Amino acid sequence: MNTIIIHCYIVFIILSITVQVKPQICRKTPQYGECSTNNACGYFHMVGANNETGICGFRWLACSHLVLCNSSDNSCSQPNTTCVQHPQCNDLPVCYPATMTDQSICPPTKNKTNLKWKQNGITVAGGNGHGQQLNQLIGPFGIFTDKNKNIFIADYNNHRIVEWKYNAKEGQIIAGGNGEGNRMDQLNGPTDIIVDQQNHSIIIADYNNRRVIQWLNQNQQILIDNIDCWGLAMDKHGFLYVSDSPKNEVRRWKMGDYNNEGIIVAGGNGRGNQLNQFNVHSFIFVDEDQSVYVSDRDNHRVMKWTKDAKEGTVVAGGNGEGENLNQLSRPHGIIVDALGQIYVVDTWNHRVMRWCEGKKEGEIVVGGNGYGNQPNQLHYPHGLSFDEEGNLYVTDRQNNRIQKFEIICE
Repeated sequence: MNTIIIHCYIVFIILSITVQVKPQICRKTPQYGECSTNNACGYFHMVGANNETGICGFRWLACSHLVLCNSSDNSCSQPNTTCVQHPQCNDLPVCYPATMTDQSICPPTKNKTNLKWKQNGITVAGGNGHGQQLNQLIGPFGIFTDKNKNIFIADYNNHRIVEWKYNAKEGQIIAGGNGEGNRMDQLNGPTDIIVDQQNHSIIIADYNNRRVIQWLNQNQQILIDNIDCWGLAMDKHGFLYVSDSPKNEVRRWKMGDYNNEGIIVAGGNGRGNQLNQFNVHSFIFVDEDQSVYVSDRDNHRVMKWTKDAKEGTVVAGGNGEGENLNQLSRPHGIIVDALGQIYVVDTWNHRVMRWCEGKKEGEIVVGGNGYGNQPNQLHYPHGLSFDEEGNLYVTDRQNNRIQKFEIICE
């Protein structure tokens, strides 16, 4: 038995060198409970998390390889580790390596395709009326949630990027906020953001200034100019993707090399509804295989362009504008999970939908109760994001708020 465990451990260490860490996190889970098609994996309770939150990890990692968490605050000094309970190794919390929680090691069980969220959202940013105060937003667009559940918001009509710390009552301005304008310290209608959590830099689609600009510690640098940028994405190789709505195309640049026109990776064949065209697209997403997903807004569909493809395929909507489950109405924000499930903000239907590629229709995730400001309603939502526990965040644009919908683990 020990020989088998050692052999498996060596194999998983080799695998962990090449994989990108994508842990499964879920609330109200039993210690060592089933979480994967790999029966060598189980849930470890995370120290300091509420509701018995568990992280799915490889159980047979040798105890001698685990370091105790810091006794003062249950933190981990080692990078890329999480403080968990592991009674089989030690009564005290230990630091568990993120490489042993990757979904390539612990693939999700099939019921992960049926994840559900509470239908009443919680306002976690804004929601205090239309205004410029630090506890207010005006027409938020794109959103990003970091590993600490801090929320970064493209506050479009306030011409700023604001960060709301976890459970904060107000945000703080981290870019713009100096009025509408085109100076280096100003923004004009930002639509989307990418946050680099390593160096705390922010890449912004400064839409009305027709530029992609980077802010790093209040220093600004224009990365790409003369582009009607709307959506941004970055792949695991460090390539930056930008959607240019009037040109109906998506271009790609190598990070640090912006002294060129980039490469067209989707669209670029004029405005239209053919499979090689878009009609005023908006947000984009890039998966592990460098496939580009595009919210083709006025064609009321989501398109997938595989790497080097000459045309895309319709993976959501594409049946005309409408509110049926096989239709979309002016989609915006889009995220694709590790299982290939497509989450899209169905803006004019005031809902978020999930589509599985190849299916004829999608399903409503949250919203879909008409427009309004009740907890179970949205009003022209635009962006979406997930935190590491799988909670869903939506920019509820006309309500000037960010709604959090908590995941339900069944």
